Amino acid sequence: MVGRGGRWLQRVRGVAVGLPPQPAPHSAQLSFDGAVFRLKSGWELVRGLLVFRLCALPGLVRRAPTLLSVSRRLLGQRLWVSLLRASFYGQFVAGQTPPEVGVTVQRLRALGLRPLLAVPIEEDVGQDKDGEGWYEGNRGAVLDCVGLSAQGGPQAMMQLKVTALMSARLCRTVSLQLREPVGLLELSTDRVMAVMGGEEARFSCLSPAENQHLQASLLRLDGVTQRAVEAGVRVLVDAEYTYVNPALRLVTLALMGRWNRAQPWVWNTYQCYLQDCFARLSADLALAERQGFCFGVKLVRGAYLEQERRLAQEGGYPDPLQPTWDATNHSYQRCLDLLLELVARDGQWCQLIVASHNEASVSHAVRRMEELGIAKGGGAVCFGQLLGMCDHVSLALGQAGYAVYKSIPYGSVEDVLPYLVRRAQENQSVLQGIRKERDLLRREFWRRLLHRP
Repeated sequence: MVGRGGRWLQRVRGVAVGLPPQPAPHSAQLSFDGAVFRLKSGWELVRGLLVFRLCALPGLVRRAPTLLSVSRRLLGQRLWVSLLRASFYGQFVAGQTPPEVGVTVQRLRALGLRPLLAVPIEEDVGQDKDGEGWYEGNRGAVLDCVGLSAQGGPQAMMQLKVTALMSARLCRTVSLQLREPVGLLELSTDRVMAVMGGEEARFSCLSPAENQHLQASLLRLDGVTQRAVEAGVRVLVDAEYTYVNPALRLVTLALMGRWNRAQPWVWNTYQCYLQDCFARLSADLALAERQGFCFGVKLVRGAYLEQERRLAQEGGYPDPLQPTWDATNHSYQRCLDLLLELVARDGQWCQLIVASHNEASVSHAVRRMEELGIAKGGGAVCFGQLLGMCDHVSLALGQAGYAVYKSIPYGSVEDVLPYLVRRAQENQSVLQGIRKERDLLRREFWRRLLHRP
């Protein structure tokens, strides 16, 4: 395995990704004009129009927790749940029970799309739970997700939040220690892999209690990954805030080192709106090449823009984000071009999901896949969007034969609602930019209403 990536990685860094971003016209086989909305039911059109109109109101999104709490008291539990299931929950969530999730999955597959199930459990600093009980309970929920994902068809995938199985406070502590010489030396991927393999955690930069929780957390993460590999499910580890991401990166690389020997079962997420994204991606690719493990990437722009800028201002440290939207787009295309070149060279060693709602990025990826001879549905390169969003892109890709995944949370209204609110608040810029999709839905609605061909 060693050397499969490195011999051409240097050339790709120096040539292909050094080019400035070029406009990418749509592939001749693709059109994002909304014609695929003829596949949607009338109710799906109406619900989408209503939900997108409401989501585009920044004030409503900001006040969502208060409005939901008040409406729950006024309407009562049963009516409140019914209204949400008919609107926001129905738009963005797969369902509550395994049978409901199964219906959503079958509907997606009939449209040429694949499920990317996500357990809507995560933790932020300050929300830490006492003891291991909460994390052990989450382990059961994540293992259930593995089982459901395995039933979703070929090349199954699932998403994983590390902070569902490991304290966010410890993630932050580890991230801080990775800035120090001692912590950086001790907290290596090799040492973390050894703990996952059964060695006792004895890191001098951590307290006894932190070592104990770290060991339990690493065993949980490793056990979940083992079950996923046995079930044939690829695990996409989500990125979160920058103050915990170094720990998440360390853990994910260790999981890659243990399980990505024959193919990439564990994938890491790279947020291109971060200024150091390309450098970190290049460093991690080099590590994979040196240590001989395969590499999987979920490439995103990033969702925590407003929060990250506020935290940087409050903490008095430099803004970690790209200065402009154009700079973020350049970063995304630079990383995308690098990864597509690597996939074209060896699609077993490096694989990629283009997780983007941006039509230009999707079109560019499609065009480069054609130029590089990368198969549409081979699994080495796939595309991903959120359930209930960007369907004019997802459906067009799926109908054209590309591998397209829809990220779908599932669970009860009470369990999923906080997750949906956080995602909406983090993605306000995306939600306000869905005007085209809303216009396409409206056009299809009026076409049917007027009985036009």
